[in-house]
Amino acid sequence: METLFDHALIDTNRLRALRSGPADFLLDIVAEEFAERLSVIDRRFEKAVELHGHTGAVARAIAGTGKVDAIERVESDRRFSAAGEPVTVSALETVPLAPQSVNLIVSPLALHLTNDTPGVFVQIRRALKPDGLFLAAIPGSGTLQELREVLLAAESEISGGASPRVIPFPDVRDVGALLQRGGFALPVTDKETYTVRYDSLFPLMKDLRAMGMANPLSGRSRRPLARGVLLRAAELYAERFSDPDGRIRATFSIIYVSGWAPHESQQKPLKPGSATMRLADALKQGGGK
Repeated sequence: METLFDHALIDTNRLRALRSGPADFLLDIVAEEFAERLSVIDRRFEKAVELHGHTGAVARAIAGTGKVDAIERVESDRRFSAAGEPVTVSALETVPLAPQSVNLIVSPLALHLTNDTPGVFVQIRRALKPDGLFLAAIPGSGTLQELREVLLAAESEISGGASPRVIPFPDVRDVGALLQRGGFALPVTDKETYTVRYDSLFPLMKDLRAMGMANPLSGRSRRPLARGVLLRAAELYAERFSDPDGRIRATFSIIYVSGWAPHESQQKPLKPGSATMRLADALKQGGGK
């Protein structure tokens, strides 16, 4: 298995962001989406687990829906929890749950950083009780596409070569295939695209550090970008991706994922590739008990 991501560095980046005051607007959006999508399900979940939610915003939002009796947080470091808050410590790619032990698992903005993503999906499905629900939000293709383009162009122009500075993000079809491969029933994915505007490249990069999203690639260049490259990238960004008022655009495309642990009461699944309904509609049909 290829080790694409440096998980120790991911922890370092996220802890640094937490200490300095995280930029958590994406997590807040995901928390609101998860709460809204849970609200359409006419059932309660006895035990839920949030996997690597960084700030706990999603766990708090889910608890606030009244749909969950108890929720457990799993993090790779105890320091991701507030003082006195219970948390289970586990590596990013290990789901520390007994088979068929929980009714709901949520993963907000973490599964794009796993080296063995198919294996994690299988672990999640095994941990769910029959008819248990899995929800995930995964940054997908198109995310930070503007930043990727201008950094590659600027570094190639000035240095004669370029190193990967923005991680690869999965496509919706790839994520849907992972759900089916993991053994989930009623697998559904949909994508929402959010555009955030900044005065320039530099506050965008500051926000990415404050989200814990600094480059965690194992094959990354250990040499920081030269100031000249950054300045040129800022120029290219303003030329290619600015609005009439001069502010630049940054794209975040989030893939929302829903899958159920199989249960005899569920409707017969659609043929692969034919799932075209929105996630909220599928959620209404899931949950046979």
